[in-house]
Amino acid sequence: MLRILITSAGRRVELIRCFRKAAMSIGMGLEVHACDFDPALSAGCREADHSFGVPLCSAPDYADVLFDYCRTNSIGLLVPTIDPELMPLAQARDRFAAAGTLVHVSGPETIAIVRDKERTTDVLRAAGVPVPRTGTPEEVLAAPDDWMWPLFIKPAGGSASRGIGVIRSADQLARNYSEPMILQELLQGNEFTVNIYVDQAGALMAAIPHRRLSIRAGEVEKGETVRRPEFEEIARTLVAALPDPAGVMCFQLIDDRTHGPKVFEINARFGGGYPLADRAGGRFAESLLARAIGQPECASNAWRENVLMLRYDAAVYHE
Repeated sequence: MLRILITSAGRRVELIRCFRKAAMSIGMGLEVHACDFDPALSAGCREADHSFGVPLCSAPDYADVLFDYCRTNSIGLLVPTIDPELMPLAQARDRFAAAGTLVHVSGPETIAIVRDKERTTDVLRAAGVPVPRTGTPEEVLAAPDDWMWPLFIKPAGGSASRGIGVIRSADQLARNYSEPMILQELLQGNEFTVNIYVDQAGALMAAIPHRRLSIRAGEVEKGETVRRPEFEEIARTLVAALPDPAGVMCFQLIDDRTHGPKVFEINARFGGGYPLADRAGGRFAESLLARAIGQPECASNAWRENVLMLRYDAAVYHE
């Protein structure tokens, strides 16, 4: 029996079901624990076998609360699901490991890179990964004629499409923002997510792209798996550029009609569209369960293309 903990469970019912299906496929007993700030109102927590409340992941004792729970309940695998909790868990992962819990998170150096979108583009560009031209508002305002307008603006450390927009001229740029912002060239073309699995040695095991046909709140609502060999090569270069990647990650790119594919974001965690990769045969959840019990990882690149996902609203009921 393996006990796993899904943190910030929120609406992640599909992810929990992916892990249950993976456990059944390898004959493993699985007990799912989940937590959230308000577990009574979390569909993911209601779906789990056990759930509990935690402080906000920005709280200084967030990792300590999770550590105590994992130690008390013999949790073998902890799976974070949102960006703000990645760094505190990355910094504490060795302490969890010593107590018998594998934390599914990349190392602190990788998290520091991917949580800063300007630094992400710098690191990827240096490695030869195609990225959009990127600058701060100050850099753009210093030489506005050097940029091709309009530009795309977003928070340097944002997620879930929060705070994004299009700036059509330098006159629309504010001189001060409430948080660090970056601007990027506005790409025109189809948008893709590439779900990837990185093994314990830091090597790419699988890359599964899907086209984002429709998006809601930053998460794919309709998508279809596609085979694009050039995307796998980008994935291989991207993984090699990061200092300590681990497990399931995803990155997003736009296949610009003029300049080709350009990567604009990395998420060092399960992406919201992972269930599509799972349905297509990627076996990432299964591979992670195997790793947690010391078995060989089994993420597969023999996945099926043209698998279409059409999401709809569903409900979890409790009385």
